[in-house]
Amino acid sequence: MRSRFAPVAVALAALLLVGCRQDMHDQAKYEPYEASELFADGAASRTPVEGTVARGMLHGDGRLYRGMEADGSFVDEIPLPVTSELVARGRERFEIYCSPCHGRTGDGQGMIVSRGFKQPESFHVDRLQQTQDGYFYDVISNGFGQMSSYASQVEPADRWAIVSYVRALQLSRRAPAQMLTADERQRLAAPAVPASGSSPESPTGAEGQHQ
Repeated sequence: MRSRFAPVAVALAALLLVGCRQDMHDQAKYEPYEASELFADGAASRTPVEGTVARGMLHGDGRLYRGMEADGSFVDEIPLPVTSELVARGRERFEIYCSPCHGRTGDGQGMIVSRGFKQPESFHVDRLQQTQDGYFYDVISNGFGQMSSYASQVEPADRWAIVSYVRALQLSRRAPAQMLTADERQRLAAPAVPASGSSPESPTGAEGQHQ
């Protein structure tokens, strides 16, 4: 009887021993920052060779990815085709990431100002009207003053889209009349039409109800 079950017992014991091995769990390798006697500095992790760039992160086009010319100056113009789609994308990203501080019109009267935070400079001042497009891109990428970097939240193409929308906001305050069509100029010159049910003397239309 005992001899008949002996092979089964041996097989079960072998399976249990195999199950207890930790070769897959505890592999013969160094963990990050683990000590090692192999190298003179005692660290297993090696410093990458100078100039090493992660795959897909070369970003060799300095004008597009840094907003800089080869001499280190800011690019004057957005290095992408400025289309209505780009500006629309910029408006969407601006209202998500920028308007809480800068306000929806770029006047620096965002929500955080009403909460007691420092007011950012208006985009409509002469200095920012006249600065290069690359400057705005650099500030979005690296931050400025109390503003932190948005590089981790806003990808390069969207940063340029935001710059295009900032330029649209600036133009909205200073666009010369000759840029408008005759129809647009006529509409601007026309007097405002009161809302339905109201009049200039009675904005709410309530006077008619009390007469």
